[in-house]
This record gives sequence, structure tokens and C-alpha cells, in this order.
Amino acid sequence: MTTARWNGAVIAQSDDTVVVEGNHYFPADSVDASLFEDSDTHTHCPWKGDASYKTIVVDGERNPNAAWYYADPKAAAAEIKGRFAFWKGVEVG
Repeated sequence: MTTARWNGAVIAQSDDTVVVEGNHYFPADSVDASLFEDSDTHTHCPWKGDASYKTIVVDGERNPNAAWYYADPKAAAAEIKGRFAFWKGVEVG
């Protein structure tokens, strides 16, 4: 079981993550969506496509753009479609 934690809260947990470039991508249904806020941030990866971001909010503390996902990745990254990955202090293990 792989777990993502930030600020003392479990934000995602699954035994079905996909690892790409060292990042665990969690299925959308394994993520606690109540801890996420929408973000206007987007980035582009030449081989994965366009990523969208979410801000994590736990106990009133915000971690801007700490979660990202590819809603419609390029074919080479199809396995991570709709899955979430984390950074900015989120502990995954």
C-alpha cells in the first residue's frame, strides 16, 4: 500500500499506483478530494502533455499546486490519465 501524507493527513492511499519518472500516480478514487482546491496552474510536458494542478488544504494550511494530474495525456503516458501525483513536501511511501 502506498500512502501520500501532508501536514499530518492522509491525502491518498492505494495499492494501484503507477510510477513515472519517480513519481507515484494515484487513482482518482484513492485521493481525498475534500482536501483539494482547484488551481489555475497548468504546465506542459513534451511527452506526457498538459498537466493541471490542485492546492492541498489541511487544517487551514494550504500547499499551493502540490498535486497534479493529466486529464488527457499523450498516448505515451496513457497509463497516468486522471491519476494524481504529489510534490512540495508531500510524503509518499
